[in-house]
Amino acid sequence: MEHTYQYAWIIPFLPLSVPILIGVGLLLFPSATKSLRRMWAFQSVLVLSIVMIFSIHFAIQQLNNSAIYQYVWSWIINNDFSLEFGYLIDPLTSIMSILITTVGILILIYSDNYMFHDRGYLRFFAYMSFFSTSMLGLVTSSNLIQIYIFWELVGMCSYLLIGFWFTRPVAANACQKAFVTNRVGDFGLLLGILGFYWITGSFEFRDLFQIFTNFLYNNEFNLLFVTLCAVLLFSGAVSKSAQFPLHVWLPDAMEGPTPISALIHAATMVAAGIFLVARFLPLFIIIPHIMNFISLIGIITILFGATLALAQNDIKRGLAYSTMSQLGYMMLALGMGSYRSALFHLITHAYSKALLFLGSGSVIHSMQTIVGYSPTKSQNMVFMGGLTKHLPITKSAFLLGTLSLCGIPPLACFWSKDEILNDSWLYSPIFALIAWSTAGLTAFYMFRIYLLTFEGHLNAHFQNFSGKTNISLYSISLWGKEGSKVTNKNFHLLTLLILKKNKSAYFSTKKRDQIDENARNLSHSFLTISRFGTKKTLSYPYESDSTILFPILILVLFTLFVGFIGIPLNGLDLDILSKWLTPSLNLLHQNSNNLLDWSEFLKDAVFSVSLAYLGIIIAFFFYKPSYSAFKNFDLINSFIKRNFKIIFADKIQNSIYDWSYKRGYIDSFYATYLTGGMRRVSEFTHFFDRQVVDGITNGVGLMNFFVGETIKSLGGGRISSYLFWYSSYVSIFVLIYYVLSRI
Repeated sequence: MEHTYQYAWIIPFLPLSVPILIGVGLLLFPSATKSLRRMWAFQSVLVLSIVMIFSIHFAIQQLNNSAIYQYVWSWIINNDFSLEFGYLIDPLTSIMSILITTVGILILIYSDNYMFHDRGYLRFFAYMSFFSTSMLGLVTSSNLIQIYIFWELVGMCSYLLIGFWFTRPVAANACQKAFVTNRVGDFGLLLGILGFYWITGSFEFRDLFQIFTNFLYNNEFNLLFVTLCAVLLFSGAVSKSAQFPLHVWLPDAMEGPTPISALIHAATMVAAGIFLVARFLPLFIIIPHIMNFISLIGIITILFGATLALAQNDIKRGLAYSTMSQLGYMMLALGMGSYRSALFHLITHAYSKALLFLGSGSVIHSMQTIVGYSPTKSQNMVFMGGLTKHLPITKSAFLLGTLSLCGIPPLACFWSKDEILNDSWLYSPIFALIAWSTAGLTAFYMFRIYLLTFEGHLNAHFQNFSGKTNISLYSISLWGKEGSKVTNKNFHLLTLLILKKNKSAYFSTKKRDQIDENARNLSHSFLTISRFGTKKTLSYPYESDSTILFPILILVLFTLFVGFIGIPLNGLDLDILSKWLTPSLNLLHQNSNNLLDWSEFLKDAVFSVSLAYLGIIIAFFFYKPSYSAFKNFDLINSFIKRNFKIIFADKIQNSIYDWSYKRGYIDSFYATYLTGGMRRVSEFTHFFDRQVVDGITNGVGLMNFFVGETIKSLGGGRISSYLFWYSSYVSIFVLIYYVLSRI
């Protein structure tokens, strides 16, 4: 076994060969490299597949003997200071490396088709492979310095990939926002690392945990300083995993290509923060109040992310806020000490969220084939609806991912989320109520996304003045009858009307929007494309190609079955999640039941599943498709509106909508008080420097100049004149002295 572990360096460094070879090829043989560009996609998939095989092998070894393996070599040695580099293979490393490689391979296959016509195809795959290298290097790091190096490389890769289309100002601003926001947390992480090194004198995990534990038991350090260092260390995870209040970069990161969004939200950047807290949990768990602080940040993020997802029109931003909320569940579990549940939910959520993002990419890819559709429109659910007929495979896969994230059994996220919800009752009833209620909100906003995107009636575009068509603005579809045409005037009219109405479009259908009937007959224009030398005219979106659908279907299988790895059956523990991250340290052990009490489990699951179904039903009330099967919902909805008008009051709707659509006003707060305050301080500093500091210096110089000029004009070369002025000055000073002395 040790013989195979010595090749573990392959895990972080093998994917690095792809960007190196692409760079060398573009430098030495640019024409050949560009003409054979699909070869690089194959190589990216190949090397990541090799890494996946090694990761699975090491995971099997971890299951067999629960041991860890660490290999280090000295890098810097100076007197008492020694810095070593190496790699650490333990259950946490195995779990993360399998997750990164499996999701990464599928996204690379997906990207080959999705990015095929992009001019930055080679650059994209070079960035993707370097991103995988950085994340794999992070999870295999054996000390704090090494973690920080790869931590910054992950941030750099995210900056490059979010701003991949850097010629678009919105994408350039998004990558800068992500970079700057993460610098706040990363600076705290650096200070925390230096603080713990000052306490323990070591960067190595094993030594650091043992020395710190001994110091704690002997009360040999300042508890306030230790707590501050732990908070600073945790701040790095807050920024990377988009926890409140450093979450503001996450929705803007959707300006990058959709495969990047899937990779960031499933297995790389946002997972890095959860990994960091899991790696340092033996340290956090023995420091008073830190675990409570972690769970508090987690529960705030859960609720905050769910409420912000309620009224988002951009399909990817809705999924981004969903990721934020689900990461809050993981952070809550870690704060409660429920290590296994947090990692379990990290795995199940990664595959389900990758499925949802790749599904949304398939939708966007189809929408972008429409003439006149900008990237913003192709992601806006206001312009969607009725896609079930045209994208049946994507629709079915997206529905399964939605049901999984809602916690519907037996899909993946049901098993992991239910564990966290049950553990929350034992930790804090208040936190449990918030977590369970947010589970219902999750079902609501996820089915809102699904219904607005795929359901609806194709031929019922808008509500006319007679009120015969009862379709919300959010349920409209732009796909008209086949063969009809659209004029530029009508399309422009539609765009203006929808954007004008969008400001007052609530997340419910309480207020119907009257749209000019000139836009009612609008259908989308034809698109003539060339495939294999033949021309094909399309008037509807069409299903994506097989290379896009294949990864989606594989992720469907993961979503269906990966949850079962966390269920102990008949005395057999099928997963490695219950094993501690470094068992040889003996700092903490979790006892896992080898036999699942199904009666207790089902009793606890009934409530969470009921809340999920309640959220789905409410979503159908607000965003129901115009099918006859749902006519009864109109009657119930009318009854509720008639008898409980206060619930649907416009002021309440406006407040909730504005809170969600405007991102909880956090971005505005930062722009006004943080960014604006820094700008005002900078302007004052600039004014003080130019007018005061430079003014004094320039004033002294001017004064000397004028004094010199004055003295020069007084000098005539006559001694009698000099004696006269001298005696005059002496007389004046003597007079002043006499007057002052008399006073």
